[in-house]
Amino acid sequence: MTDSNQDQGNTCDVSDKIVLKRKITLANGVAIIVGTIIGSGIFVSPAGVFIYTKSVGISLLIWTLSGLFSTIGALCYAELGTCISRSGGDYAYILEAFGDLPAFLRLWVALLIIRPTTQAIVALTFAQYAAKPFFFDCDPPESTISLLAGVCLCLLTAINCLSVRWSMQVQSVFTSAKLFALFAIILTGIWHIGEGNTEYFENAFEGDLNASSIALAFFSGLFAFGGWNYLNFVTEELQDPYKNLPRAIWIAMPIVTLVYVTANLAYFAVVSADEMITSPAVAVTFGNKMFGSLKWSVPVFVALSTFGGVNGVLFTSARLFATGAMEGHLPEIFSYIHIYRFTPIPSLIFTCFMSLIMVTNSNVFTLINYFSQTLWLSVGVCIAGLIYLRYTRPELPRPIKVNLVLPIIFLFCCIFLVGVPIFTQPISSAIGVSIIFSGIPVYYVCVKWKTKPKSFIYIHDYITQFLQKIFLVVRPESTVDR
Repeated sequence: MTDSNQDQGNTCDVSDKIVLKRKITLANGVAIIVGTIIGSGIFVSPAGVFIYTKSVGISLLIWTLSGLFSTIGALCYAELGTCISRSGGDYAYILEAFGDLPAFLRLWVALLIIRPTTQAIVALTFAQYAAKPFFFDCDPPESTISLLAGVCLCLLTAINCLSVRWSMQVQSVFTSAKLFALFAIILTGIWHIGEGNTEYFENAFEGDLNASSIALAFFSGLFAFGGWNYLNFVTEELQDPYKNLPRAIWIAMPIVTLVYVTANLAYFAVVSADEMITSPAVAVTFGNKMFGSLKWSVPVFVALSTFGGVNGVLFTSARLFATGAMEGHLPEIFSYIHIYRFTPIPSLIFTCFMSLIMVTNSNVFTLINYFSQTLWLSVGVCIAGLIYLRYTRPELPRPIKVNLVLPIIFLFCCIFLVGVPIFTQPISSAIGVSIIFSGIPVYYVCVKWKTKPKSFIYIHDYITQFLQKIFLVVRPESTVDR
């Protein structure tokens, strides 16, 4: 029986503890960060940044500052991740610093907005590029885009359910593919500049410099760097996290920043301002102008790139929800793992389902603006928690301790990113705040209320046992195999 259920990536026997395993190596960690960051952003956001700045020079400056800003954030999270060495990322840190209710609200917005929207954006970008070779003379139908995005999500969910090792192999392979695609774009762009084609860089710093447009441009730039904190969500499955978490950050972030800035330099050397604004797929426009008969290869490689990005977001999202369930903030079934494969199948399937709802909206830029303010509010609260814990919990072990100036600067930047849309997009901001506070009654009814009716408990237990039998999952003996 045991042999027939063994998984090539997760061998076990009946004596194995039913726990999450430390199978993520340093190389896997770098691949998670690089592979998740370089997802859809660099292929979508260049247009988003330029639309708001109308300036090549300011756009490149925003890309550089976005990389620096994200690196500072990643270093702050390295302190949090080694000080509070458990999976869950933002949720775990807010729980430690500020308690149950703020942590639940972070989990609530992740459940309804941040994670499903992030996955939907990357999956939709995959679908757009995957369909492009079949629709060179026109844009693919929205129904086709949504269908392909759904197939992508379901396929990767199946892989993640089957094996942690398989999902890590997918991450590593597709990270290599995306770096190859970007290096091809970068080298071609540098060659084009070397040939004397610099007309698009004239008057580079003329553009829109008001606070609102700069903030919105930063939203698109920082979206492209989204994922710098994702390794923190799987700390308990990372081998030697005290050493490998900061090492992975120091290796990955300079690589990503250099690749992003040089890729944008290549785009601006080839793609005109009008083309940049009107093209929903900047990399395809670049390929059409520079690669001749090989122009079909660009959408193929970009699709491969974003496919790996979906995998990284899916992998970490499921661990976030599993951690929340372990704390009693989500239904217990979300914390259960497969008895042979050691994967959180219920959490993975739920994550996929929420993302499938989001892919029905195929407007990527609308989705980016929709979730960015809420995301940066959550990140800002985490950084505030880091500062708070420095003074209230000085006894906590801190293998990494950043200069206090860095989290303070980062916190003020988060406040700016959260505050500006309140004045420029008041309706969207009000919706975001409403969703956050809608979690308060849910918290008191579902979490704090301990004397629930027997009928409620019976239904909950019946559904949990039914899903256990369907998915062959059980409550883990601990959060991770030490």
